Amino acid sequence: MNSAPTPSEPPLVDKIEEVLAGGDRPPVGRYRLDLATGEWAWSDEVYVMHGFEPGQIVPTTPLMLSHKHPDDRARVDGVLRRAAETGQPFSSVHRILDATGKTRTLAVTGQGRRDPGTGRVTELFGYFIDVTQSHREAAARDATASIRASAERRAVIEQAKGVLMVVYGVDEEAAFELLRKASNQANIAVRDIAFTLVHLFSGPAVTVFPTRAAIDEFLADPIPPGEL
Repeated sequence: MNSAPTPSEPPLVDKIEEVLAGGDRPPVGRYRLDLATGEWAWSDEVYVMHGFEPGQIVPTTPLMLSHKHPDDRARVDGVLRRAAETGQPFSSVHRILDATGKTRTLAVTGQGRRDPGTGRVTELFGYFIDVTQSHREAAARDATASIRASAERRAVIEQAKGVLMVVYGVDEEAAFELLRKASNQANIAVRDIAFTLVHLFSGPAVTVFPTRAAIDEFLADPIPPGEL
């Protein structure tokens, strides 16, 4: 059963095609699973997603599960079992290891079809969508945001340490220890202590450098950033 499945299309499939239509879209392929025989029918795109040439192998459930990422295999198996029992629409995102050993991220969505006579779910059908690239792009965006946020936190802590070094005439390590001690006493993160300190004593409205008394008062009772 190597040809693309062509079941009649219910509203769920129509809706998916509507969402995927137009513009740049990830690779999409159709599948159909005969629950009585365990045989799968894949469109050419699904073979490619799994690292095969179209028609190169006979897709089976054991083969499908063998390609699932070990950390996702049990979860995906559970999704398919529940879908086979209920016939309800389902969707899942999981990783696979294709035939070349490459990790891909696939979204699978579908639903069951029932036998008109018995009412039993006889097959599952729907789409595989290769979302590997979009996941990589999202991860890259998250990583960039994390790096930027980390750099910003380090910068404000460095500024706060600079203020304390000047006011108290201490070195960098001692200045950070003052921030850490105030953080522990007030149960406020060091970066938030530093942010508030810099905001209060280095803002555009400040015309004079803070006195030691002012810094002593702040460190004894820091103001949370939300209360500025």
